Amino acid sequence: MPLLPGAEPFRRDGGPTGVLVCHGFTGSPQSVRPWAEYLADRGLTVSLPLLPGHGTRWQDMQLTTWQDWYAEVDRELRSLTGRCERVFVCGLSMGGALALRLAAQHGPAVSGLALVNPGNKVHDAAAPLLPVLRHVVRTTKGVADDIAKPGAHELGYTRVPLHAAHSLRRFFQIVDAELPRVTQPLLVLTSPQDHVVRPADSERILSRVSSTDVRQTLLERSYHVATLDHDAERIFQETYDFIARLAPSVRGGVESEETAASGGA
Repeated sequence: MPLLPGAEPFRRDGGPTGVLVCHGFTGSPQSVRPWAEYLADRGLTVSLPLLPGHGTRWQDMQLTTWQDWYAEVDRELRSLTGRCERVFVCGLSMGGALALRLAAQHGPAVSGLALVNPGNKVHDAAAPLLPVLRHVVRTTKGVADDIAKPGAHELGYTRVPLHAAHSLRRFFQIVDAELPRVTQPLLVLTSPQDHVVRPADSERILSRVSSTDVRQTLLERSYHVATLDHDAERIFQETYDFIARLAPSVRGGVESEETAASGGA
């Protein structure tokens, strides 16, 4: 199937510090592309993949599972670590859960995490019935476009395949069990008004990780897709500052004088 316009993956080579950006469940790179571009414009090497089953039609997602989504970001991380001195991982919603599992699985290969409204649990009352419901009902209403900013739009599916939702629930359970293995510096940005992922998910994550370098920022003016909302610039700047503090090569708005001279291409 052809990609929806705007769902294309994004990659740009820059300096020796790499960033992997992960989009969310039923979404696409469009929802986090401004985040990725902001970091790339400041000389970082950035990779934003399209997760399998996303960016086309919901029927394609029906054929995928969390193993497919995780395998994609795992490949991207391995590619970045082969080219960069340090790699950070950013994620929105389910992308935050993907980032946390990468940190738990790859240890020191991940230098830090920046997570926006990370998911930890499927809270719907029908969630425990998903193993059976997915064989009876194919889809439920979509979760895209939870944005407070007028005129902003998220490119995402209008329907959620229950087979994929069941797999997402299982993935969240796996990640939750692995959270004590996460030791990397952590920046969590949470919208108190989120109609997709409860703010309690951020609190659960913060309470279970073993990280000691931890900061949480509240995004008071934004809903779930905060990377396209009123607080987007704040997210981008805080993420860059977080990376610059931890990566010695990142200086003064560009990663290095060499990167600035070459234009970051």
